Amino acid sequence: MDDTLEPIRFDTKVAVLLHEDLAPWQALNVTAFLISGIATDKDLIGDPYEDADGTEYLPMIRQPIVVFAGDSAQLKAAHAKAVVRDLATAVYTREMFATGNDRDNRAAVRAVGRDDLDLVGIAVHGPRNGVDKTFKGASLHP
Repeated sequence: MDDTLEPIRFDTKVAVLLHEDLAPWQALNVTAFLISGIATDKDLIGDPYEDADGTEYLPMIRQPIVVFAGDSAQLKAAHAKAVVRDLATAVYTREMFATGNDRDNRAAVRAVGRDDLDLVGIAVHGPRNGVDKTFKGASLHP
């Protein structure tokens, strides 16, 4: 059988957990920022795309990304589990909505201890079972 026709299975997973109270524009913005952090793992990036006319497009993350929604307690719990499991983690805090640049975003996160971050979103990448356990109880984003 031709291996190119076999479905691709991944032993890792990428998932995002967003605070359920975010406005649609905030949810999209937070997701984009978080995934840009996860995309720094070069092993996740696939090959460039190309259409039938030969126009080339940028490569993207090569595996599906699952997006969940939860409340503050679920975000805090998932964040703690991700840290303990040593999963690659990106964070977005509520204070970052008030900043306008990368330096201020970093300062907003740096100013608060890990357990006191006002998280509105986290993204993780790691072994499937570890990611599943980290986000256990969260619902798929509507």
